[in-house]
Amino acid sequence: MRPNLSGMDKTIGSAAAAVAQIASGATLAVGGFGLCGIPSTLIQALLESGADDLEVVSNNAGVDDWGLGLLLGAGRLRRVVASYVGENREFARQYLAGELEVELTPQGTLAERMRAGGSGIAAFYTRTGVGTQVADGGMPWRYDSDGNILIASPAKPTQTFDGLSYVLERAIVADFGLVHAWKGDRHGNLIYRSAARNFNPLAAMCGKFTIAEVEHLVEPGELDPDSIHTPGAYVHQVLQLTPAEAAEKRIEKVTVRELVS
Repeated sequence: MRPNLSGMDKTIGSAAAAVAQIASGATLAVGGFGLCGIPSTLIQALLESGADDLEVVSNNAGVDDWGLGLLLGAGRLRRVVASYVGENREFARQYLAGELEVELTPQGTLAERMRAGGSGIAAFYTRTGVGTQVADGGMPWRYDSDGNILIASPAKPTQTFDGLSYVLERAIVADFGLVHAWKGDRHGNLIYRSAARNFNPLAAMCGKFTIAEVEHLVEPGELDPDSIHTPGAYVHQVLQLTPAEAAEKRIEKVTVRELVS
């Protein structure tokens, strides 16, 4: 007799319903790299929900008119933890004007902080950042309106192992994880496609409650277990995208050359 798995169906009917529980002041871990693999439908729904004072943990903050840049432009973000922010003019303006707190983190360190948070590891030592302000403190997290440093990063503990110095980095655990997957089943098992895999598995891991938007929804058992990137144990809700939503994929910078006949 096959077990009754109907109670494990994690699908939800709309993006608005999926993000309804995200309240102002929440911390979000958001997947994506540049504009590749970002949960754009969930971000749009969050924008429409009106939630503000949000802290976002993501590799970057989108661009001015897409991705997390939409929330940023609407003044919904209070704090951003990221490793790269170079494609967003409004981000730079808010940061330098003292409207936004920013914690810049080396990319590999950010990835490991998120993975550690999802693995139950409170902190870890790394060589990255030793001898810089990453370890010594003093990086400007927030300016005041006159351009003075209002909040600076604290110094972090260091330790010597085998004659080499390491800096202690704390894990990241977010209230919610928002991710985009190429394919998923009703139990929340997810497969990402190519470069869209990037930070999505990490965002799914470190969110206490993870919502996944999927391009293709399949029935349990249809995914090859060896191909699953994020097990359903990390995912709490699954939103099936419409064909139009799944096709909405933008490029940060389009570089072309003249066709030579």
